[in-house]
Amino acid sequence: MIEFRKSSQRGSADFGWLQSRHSFSFGRYYDPAQMGFSALRVINDDRVSPGAGFDTHGHRDMEIISLVLDGVIAHRDSTGQVAELPAGEYQLMSAGRGIMHSEFNARTNQDLHFLQIWIEPDSLGGEPGYQQKPFAQTPGLTLVASKDGAEGSLRLKQNAKLFQLRLDAQSALNFQTQAGRKLYLHLVSGSLSGQSGEQHISLQPGDGVKIADLTDWQFSSGAEPVFALLFDLP
Repeated sequence: MIEFRKSSQRGSADFGWLQSRHSFSFGRYYDPAQMGFSALRVINDDRVSPGAGFDTHGHRDMEIISLVLDGVIAHRDSTGQVAELPAGEYQLMSAGRGIMHSEFNARTNQDLHFLQIWIEPDSLGGEPGYQQKPFAQTPGLTLVASKDGAEGSLRLKQNAKLFQLRLDAQSALNFQTQAGRKLYLHLVSGSLSGQSGEQHISLQPGDGVKIADLTDWQFSSGAEPVFALLFDLP
């Protein structure tokens, strides 16, 4: 099964200080056919004006990953965590039984561009937590988050894996997952194609694709380097 989610099909929100594109139903944007995929619930592509941001608000029972593409996030939460998240670093906030937090554009002269990702945990309640880490920008697959924290990845409360996929221009990479697993691919930049047997995909920035029952892939870049997020899901 392959189901495309083109960038132009995403939901949108415009609050003046915030411009957001939603790959799945979120906030005022509701589409019963786009309520997530497996444990993946949200991918929001957010752009925040200088100095603006999200006032203190609460979450529970959700694994929330942020990746800054440009700018810096100023983070504060009810566990006492105060941090800045610069471009290229990943943040994983486990809401557990409940957490309050705020996120602001830490710069007054630069827009903030980041991805916010929600993954449903495999158990409810528990202690909230916070993790933050940079990962190598080298070409290939880099494991960013996993259940057991393998390869120095962030520890995720779900039997899922998040990979960072980077390819140089005109290059290829093979990927294999276990039978019965699902994949979701979100392209951040570049032009990406993929092949599994006789099945083909082609993505442009902002596009996503749901994949099931196809375990072996070869991903290829075009004339520009590729940056994508690959989710291996239960």
